Amino acid sequence: MSENTATVVDDPREKKYLKWYNKVGYGSGDVGGNVVYAFIAFFVMIYLTDTMGLNPGIIGTLIMASRIFDGISDIFFGSLIDKTNTRMGKARPWMFWAYFGCAAMIVAIFAVPPSLGDFAMYTWFFITYVLLNAVFFTANNIAYSTLTALITKNAEERVQMGSIRFVFAFGTSLLIQVSTVGLVQFFGGGAEAWRSVAIIFALVGLTVNTISVFSVRELPPEVLYARPDEDAEEEQETIAEDKPTLLASLKLLIANKYYLMIVLVFTLGQVVTAMLGMGIYFMTYILGDVNYFSTFAWAINVPMILTLLATPFVVKWARGIYWVNLYGYIIAFIGRALVIVAAFMGSIPLMLVFTAVGSIGMAPLQGTLNALIAEASEHTFMTKKKRIDGMMFSATSLGVKIGGGIGVAVTGWLLAASGYVGGAEVQPESAVTMIQFMYLWMPAIILAIVAVVLSRLKVESANKKPRRELAES
Repeated sequence: MSENTATVVDDPREKKYLKWYNKVGYGSGDVGGNVVYAFIAFFVMIYLTDTMGLNPGIIGTLIMASRIFDGISDIFFGSLIDKTNTRMGKARPWMFWAYFGCAAMIVAIFAVPPSLGDFAMYTWFFITYVLLNAVFFTANNIAYSTLTALITKNAEERVQMGSIRFVFAFGTSLLIQVSTVGLVQFFGGGAEAWRSVAIIFALVGLTVNTISVFSVRELPPEVLYARPDEDAEEEQETIAEDKPTLLASLKLLIANKYYLMIVLVFTLGQVVTAMLGMGIYFMTYILGDVNYFSTFAWAINVPMILTLLATPFVVKWARGIYWVNLYGYIIAFIGRALVIVAAFMGSIPLMLVFTAVGSIGMAPLQGTLNALIAEASEHTFMTKKKRIDGMMFSATSLGVKIGGGIGVAVTGWLLAASGYVGGAEVQPESAVTMIQFMYLWMPAIILAIVAVVLSRLKVESANKKPRRELAES
């Protein structure tokens, strides 16, 4: 019997649905996602300002304007996934086909023709950026995240999948951060070099995304939605009732306070990533060597990956997600605060050490976010008797795009306001001060806010009572 078509047992949360290769195959899908996200987050601004000569303030404004389309598309695609029924399942076809568009758009963004006038270059960037984020990346990323709830009902497996997923995510992010500058230089620098690197990353992402899609199968509806005490007829009624309208789904989302908190946490996390992306400016104009960007990328990502590998065991030992995430972000705040101290001491080794401490603290949340969203989705199902997994997992795409967009946009606005001059060997003192503020102070401030939100994110505790009532009914 296949691991994905097993019969329902007394407690489906305890049954094992996945083999090790299913979990690894699923996790590898974040290679594709981070080929897109990390490349954009860390390099699109410096490509547009220093290679294409565009104004960072205008770029920031265009990115913020694109958020309007993104917000609409997240809910739209989440609803579409909930209503999809194919031989491949609900989410897998969207994950598969949408990535072809992602690959095309990531190349297009880094292939702005230098011969165009400024207005045409801004227009080219805006159109390709909107298509990437509001259409193709949205469909792919929401579908990918939704699979967490569709291929297993086991809470422990969901945490394992999340940890494996983000090991691939941060491993890919590390690879992109440490290799991009060298690859651009290898291809001769300039606009054509950026395009060549984008093509390489797009092909890698497309290949791995395809492998990930076909490494798992979605559970059949009669297994996915049924309670242990339901017979076949009741199962079909459950499935039929599991298709609320778009408006009803929106109301269910807004009514779930845990979903709203997860979106906020995800958004703030992506803003932190965007601020850390300012490291390439910090290393270039303050430390005086762009190659330090790769060194700090190791300090951020290696501790993150190692901690993610340990996260499932820590969560199991702690018997829950809540305290692991809360204490983790307290540690993360302390680490980033000490980075500030080390920077003003002028000690690069200490900056690297405390950067690693901050990453260790942030890691558990990355590994448990999908499990938290699945718990939030279960909360809606158990209390409202409606299943909206696709829209619920729009939290991941919505948070990535809003947070990443806000972060990149704010960096552009602040750079422009500080008098930053793209490509200049020496920047004005006002620009240097602003770069220090964005790279050093803003991550610490945002991490403190996230810790406060996490202290209220008690979805596991909230689910205990309705889960017990369902088991006893």
